[in-house]
Amino acid sequence: MTAPPSIPALLVLEDGRCFHGESYGAEGESFGEAVFATAMTGYQETLTDPSYHKQVVVMTAPHVGNTGWNADDHESDRIWVSGFVVRDPARVTSSWRASHGLEDELRRQGVVGIKGIDTRALTRHLRDKGSMRVGISSTETDPEALLARVLEQPAMSGANLVADVTTAEPYVVPAVGDKRFTVAAIDLGIKAMTPQRMAQRGIEVHVLPADTTIEQVRELNPDGVFFSNGPGDPAAADQVITLLQQVLAEQRPYFGICFGNQIFGRALGLDTYKLPFGHRGVNQPVMDLTTGKVEITSQNHGFAVAAPLGEDITTPYGTARVSHIGLNDEVVEGLELRDDSGALSAFSVQYHPEAAAGPHDAAYLFDRFVDLLAERSPEGTN
Repeated sequence: MTAPPSIPALLVLEDGRCFHGESYGAEGESFGEAVFATAMTGYQETLTDPSYHKQVVVMTAPHVGNTGWNADDHESDRIWVSGFVVRDPARVTSSWRASHGLEDELRRQGVVGIKGIDTRALTRHLRDKGSMRVGISSTETDPEALLARVLEQPAMSGANLVADVTTAEPYVVPAVGDKRFTVAAIDLGIKAMTPQRMAQRGIEVHVLPADTTIEQVRELNPDGVFFSNGPGDPAAADQVITLLQQVLAEQRPYFGICFGNQIFGRALGLDTYKLPFGHRGVNQPVMDLTTGKVEITSQNHGFAVAAPLGEDITTPYGTARVSHIGLNDEVVEGLELRDDSGALSAFSVQYHPEAAAGPHDAAYLFDRFVDLLAERSPEGTN
């Protein structure tokens, strides 16, 4: 069978760097923030992670798509990336779990991509110059014309994207086996695996919209509160910062992941800042300062918390401290809060202990949350 003719495609970064390749996925034009992900596996989870909303993902692994697309591995009900960049897509789908090919799904969901470019050169450029706005087009042949449209796009700094990704209505993920606790999970772009990890530990998870009020949390009267991962600039998410401050003022046990770590930092009075190119992939080394253990983690974030290492931080809610650091660059990877008695009352991490595609080194953090709930609510819920 003769292969269909290739369609030229163009990628232009906001600094004018241009790459020529071929259309991959849907034809058309798309814009976003160019970021690179270093994972060699788990592209389906990456594509469906709401934290990648408004981002064009460059895969550093050269060969992508060999396991196709299946009905089980997505983290949400749609693809969230604005565009997808690969060097050498698989010609054949080779997995018994696949229902169809990756490019078929990209076309079905209207995701514009580009293939056949030097993704190593593109990644090195983003590493050196930083993440930046980008456009992909299979309809525009003039780099200058596409660049002009790229420069019209909003930057990620200052972007409040929570409302785009949060659930419209509350829903419940029941506990597996005996129910021990109830947790209110504020959906800032939650991944499907997160409530599953909690449910496996006997937690009934009530996933709530991002505009949930403290009064609605009180009505549920949960044993603990969780804030999820999500996209955008944490400094712009004023409403959820206020909600978390109210939760902390009531001394409700708290656990946050990724965006939930950044929101925790801002709720404690700390600043956040944009990283040059962020951390994205499943090979990021982190040290848990509580145990001294080093774990390999899955990460996806472009912002980080600014906090002093090795120092106590006085807050209106107790004493905070950095609990985890990234070993590549000493970025804050976790925070903890202790009350006046010195007991742990809240904590968060910047990475993904629920990582469906792995690694699973950090899964113990869900057990740490259960321990916190047991200490603070020893009777559990009925």
